[in-house]
Amino acid sequence: MRWRDDPEMKQWGLILLAAGLLAITMGGRQTLGLFVSPINTSTGLGITTISFAMAVAQFVWGAIQPVAGAVADRYGPGRALAAGVILMAAGAALTPMMDSGVGMVFSIGFLMAAGSGAGSFSVLIGAASQRLPAHRRGMASGVINAGGSFGQFVFAPLMQKLISVFGWMGAMYSLAVITLAALPMARALRARPAPPAPASTEAPPPERGMRETLRDAFADRSYLLLHAGFFTCGFHIAFLVTHLPGEVDLCGLPAQVASWSLAIIGLANIAGSLYAGWCVQRYRSKYILFWMYASRALLVVAYLLAPKTATTFYIFAAGLGFTWLATVPPTAGVVGKLFGTRYLATLFGLTLLSHQVGGFLGAWLGGIAITQTGDYQWMWYADMALAALAAVANLPIREPRVTPRLQPA
Repeated sequence: MRWRDDPEMKQWGLILLAAGLLAITMGGRQTLGLFVSPINTSTGLGITTISFAMAVAQFVWGAIQPVAGAVADRYGPGRALAAGVILMAAGAALTPMMDSGVGMVFSIGFLMAAGSGAGSFSVLIGAASQRLPAHRRGMASGVINAGGSFGQFVFAPLMQKLISVFGWMGAMYSLAVITLAALPMARALRARPAPPAPASTEAPPPERGMRETLRDAFADRSYLLLHAGFFTCGFHIAFLVTHLPGEVDLCGLPAQVASWSLAIIGLANIAGSLYAGWCVQRYRSKYILFWMYASRALLVVAYLLAPKTATTFYIFAAGLGFTWLATVPPTAGVVGKLFGTRYLATLFGLTLLSHQVGGFLGAWLGGIAITQTGDYQWMWYADMALAALAAVANLPIREPRVTPRLQPA
């Protein structure tokens, strides 16, 4: 039997395809912090101005998620993904031509962010969930998520090398070309699937339209608590991807420490995402999220107390990386359990919007902090406190217990 005729092989092919596309869109997006200092040196725009463009990018990336999710839910994911790839490539190609804050906001903050958002979690996980049986969705979201982390692992040292060899403008042009390589992947995901029949352990979702589903979701306290926790996740990630190179520089360490720290975060999150996908199939997601956010608060405390050496940054990156974007599978899992998979791309996209409101503040306030105080000390305190609050916020979420999958006789 050819692999194309094997349903299980086709399912895994779909999962790996989505993971590969996310590796490109997330890999490019998560390493933009490496460009902050070179852009500032070249243009003289100032760290605050460039940080604001990055902050707008965080918000736009989240704002586009429910829009792209709604397009994917209605017409199939291919159109949303293809448009995203083209927008992201266009933004990267136009950025070297911009010499003003408004121009940077347009190219990085709007085009690149909208493009990478349309080719991100909500559309890809939604597309996979609609094509897969219930027992495989948790692991599938973990594998797809790991693809994004693998992209960060590859792109961080690659972008740093390209910046060193060709300058930041040449690196941006290279990123545009690499991004276009994802177009064939988007085409392969273009068909709109019929949702698979739910497993016997999963009650079928009620036949309701998108408007009614959205109204029910925003009236549900559990959904709102999920948003609150994901807000903190966005604040944390955006602050670090934007300002970790600046923190490394403040500590008198070479730029390679920042790029390798970002790469280690991506590598560690491959393991973390796969582990999260495995856990989602066995444990309630709200407890998984509690321990992830709590571990981040403890890691920030440890970092603040530790000597600021390259080894400290690498250990800190590995610890944070394990939960970095591993929050995605359990968060998407809770949304799917509460409201089904029919409008998962839209509902999870709205959750990601909350994530990126936090991301906007993390990137922007970090720029203000370094300009006004000369360091990031108060940002670390805020990050630690928000992580602790996010851990507690997940505990009251209403979530059914996990029912083990019945093995065939």
